[in-house]
Amino acid sequence: MRQTTNRRPAEFRRRCGRGGFTLIELLLVITIIGMLAALVVPRYAHRAEQARLAAVQADISGNLAAALELYELDNGVFPSSAQGLAALLESPGVPPVPKHWNGPYLRGRSLDDPWGHEYQYQSPTTQPGYDYMIVSLGPDGVAGGEDDISNVEEY
Repeated sequence: MRQTTNRRPAEFRRRCGRGGFTLIELLLVITIIGMLAALVVPRYAHRAEQARLAAVQADISGNLAAALELYELDNGVFPSSAQGLAALLESPGVPPVPKHWNGPYLRGRSLDDPWGHEYQYQSPTTQPGYDYMIVSLGPDGVAGGEDDISNVEEY
């Protein structure tokens, strides 16, 4: 008869490998993941900001401009500053009340820019050659900053 010894668990561990990861291995993997994230995340963050800027430009020169043109075709004038862009969504009660309002001119839309700030609207404007002015206050939400975006070139 063969006697059993306590060598079996050690022999088993050698054949099957060790039971887990060392602290050094875990730290190495976490460091590599952190380095990859540091390279990738800023690229996507920059792309998100570029997408917001493109959306604002499309709103100002596309969606809102087209809706304002339709409003002007129906009513003969653009909404006043007092009526604001809300006149594109519902018939304004502030004079001059449009006689032929045929809206809403924008459906399912908010009048906020991608940063959550309301678009600023002015009509008539003091800028020659422009019937109205639409301004996004940009990411900071403060008027007069370098990040403001407008349909008026010399804003």
